[in-house]
Amino acid sequence: MLIKLAWKNIWRNKKRSIIIILAAFFGIWGGVLTNGIFVGMWETTIEAAISRELSHIQIHHVKFRDERLITQFISEINTIEKILQSNPYIQNYSVRSILEGIALSPSSVNGVKIFAIDPNKEKLITSIHQKVIEGVYFSNKGYEILIGQKLAQKLKLKLNSKVVLSFQGMDNNLISTAFRVIGIFKTESKIFDETNVFIKHNDLQSILGTNIPIHEIAIRVSSTDLIDTTTKILKSELNNLSVQSWKELAPELSLTSGFLYLELNIFMGIILFALLFGISNTMMMSVFERIREFGVLIAIGMKKIKLFLLIIIESLILLFSGGLTGTLSGFLTIELLSRKGIDLSIFEEGMAAYGMSAILYPTLPFNMYISLFIMMLVTSIIASISPAIKAIRLKPAEAIRTYL
Repeated sequence: MLIKLAWKNIWRNKKRSIIIILAAFFGIWGGVLTNGIFVGMWETTIEAAISRELSHIQIHHVKFRDERLITQFISEINTIEKILQSNPYIQNYSVRSILEGIALSPSSVNGVKIFAIDPNKEKLITSIHQKVIEGVYFSNKGYEILIGQKLAQKLKLKLNSKVVLSFQGMDNNLISTAFRVIGIFKTESKIFDETNVFIKHNDLQSILGTNIPIHEIAIRVSSTDLIDTTTKILKSELNNLSVQSWKELAPELSLTSGFLYLELNIFMGIILFALLFGISNTMMMSVFERIREFGVLIAIGMKKIKLFLLIIIESLILLFSGGLTGTLSGFLTIELLSRKGIDLSIFEEGMAAYGMSAILYPTLPFNMYISLFIMMLVTSIIASISPAIKAIRLKPAEAIRTYL
């Protein structure tokens, strides 16, 4: 009964009600879409970092990430691989040798991180093979190198050019070897493209003349929900090694992600705070216009608690009529854009400096919609409290006599 009465009451002044509903619609729709774009931007950035180098989990010698010496390699690699292969959560893994060195060309020199990999296994972990814009990923020939576009520009290299890599050997002596550029890649990160090169394990073994030192094992699990669980299991099984998830490897990404959701909830709160004043003003005007009516209702026996609830229900209908349709429209817009993506290629150079992709895929987790629903509910109730208190404080005799 109260809901039916509240519905009729809000349409007594159609123009005023429509304005509030439209304000709620466009405010919520814009807020949901904006949140989806920001979340999608950051999720794309994180996924790009994981696919580019981080992977879900990495295993190292306990001192390797601090000192990065060639002699700080993972021993008993066969035993570790058996443990990884027996873990049902692990989808794929790749072993890497990582060397700090310099790349020299006839034109310039640049410090680089050298990844010696098994090309076929690395395909299952990273997306570098998909980022090759010139040449090929690798071939069957020896002493091939894959370099980033930014490094190629800095060293003035092109396909089939020769580049010399210098790095410290197992005996601490400097080793210099020439490689032929087989492919040039371009990722979302300028810094990565300028400082990382890839060679094959077989070539490194030929250069060193010993077994390949494995400095890193990159792991992908079958679901992102299993990353923390798998990391915990591996830490207990490999307690003599450093086992870290991407959140530990890049804490700045994880920390920023946590703050992002807080900031987006605050952003939606500001939108609803602005709507609060509009709804409260509308409800207060509605109460003043119906003072005599409320006086009559109280006089004939309507309980004040029901009158209080009537005002709250009217406020809820006003906000949720626009808010829910706005939320649904925002959800549908995000779903549409997430399939096609938003092309920001005109800002590609600037975004690449921060490791961001030029194609954004908006997304918004379900818990954000739950938070929005709760905030709308709280906003409606707060907006109606003052008008409702005004209504229940009316004295029937004075209200009826004053407005006869």
